Amino acid sequence: MIDTPSLTDSPERTVAVLRITVPRNGIREVMGPAFAELLAVVKAQGVGPAGALFSHHHRMDPEVFDFEVGVPVTAAVTPSGRVEPGLLPAARVARTVYHGGYEGLGDAWGAFLTWVNTQPVAQRADFWETYLSGPESGLDPSRWQTELVKPLSA
Repeated sequence: MIDTPSLTDSPERTVAVLRITVPRNGIREVMGPAFAELLAVVKAQGVGPAGALFSHHHRMDPEVFDFEVGVPVTAAVTPSGRVEPGLLPAARVARTVYHGGYEGLGDAWGAFLTWVNTQPVAQRADFWETYLSGPESGLDPSRWQTELVKPLSA
């Protein structure tokens, strides 16, 4: 389900983001349209995409998702509609890659966080997922890959 987790450094990245706050059960309805809106803006401005799409969650909450969908860009995006310039700061992180359909992400996060909690590190409240490959790469979910990242406190 997940690759062997590791502790590593994540570089700073210039990104374009679109912030969303939605009840947990509404995430499936908002993700696709938000990514489409984001990609339309960065493509129209000629600054991206310069990497894989991601979602940066500001905190874990059992009822509400408070997060940004984003994509790396080659230069700061000019604000347009809900799309804003952003930055994923450099950080020490725990990371792994989950292989499978999106319905298995909850279990993958559970397994990953169980591992992170055994490490002698302090964790930040935020986390992100980078969608390395998904439905656009084929209909077989076993080939989909999502990077799971938990930033660590300094």
